[in-house]
Amino acid sequence: MADFRKRSVLVALLAVGAMLLCGVAAFSQAKGKTETLTGTVSDSMCGASHPEGTGAAECTLSCVKSMGAPYVLVVGGKVYKLIGNTNGLEKLAGAKAKVTGTVDGDTVDVKSVSAG
Repeated sequence: MADFRKRSVLVALLAVGAMLLCGVAAFSQAKGKTETLTGTVSDSMCGASHPEGTGAAECTLSCVKSMGAPYVLVVGGKVYKLIGNTNGLEKLAGAKAKVTGTVDGDTVDVKSVSAG
């Protein structure tokens, strides 16, 4: 009877360990995936819609420079905050761009930017 109990405990511990290992593996794969996204360069204050009467490029540059708003990439209805190598975004403000980087939720750690 004691052997049966020891085996049951051992099997249960192995099962729990396997589940934890699978969870950690799934989490590490989901986080840090490099992707190329195509969308419109904007700022975090305006996102996809800028005030009437202002051009998207003018508004984006104004919000980034004077208000300190970070650049974002609007892809369909989703807005991604852009961090990391954001060089070149100023020239693409309000325009389509291809951004390659590590996507983590709604943040992209930018590796490269080009006109889209």
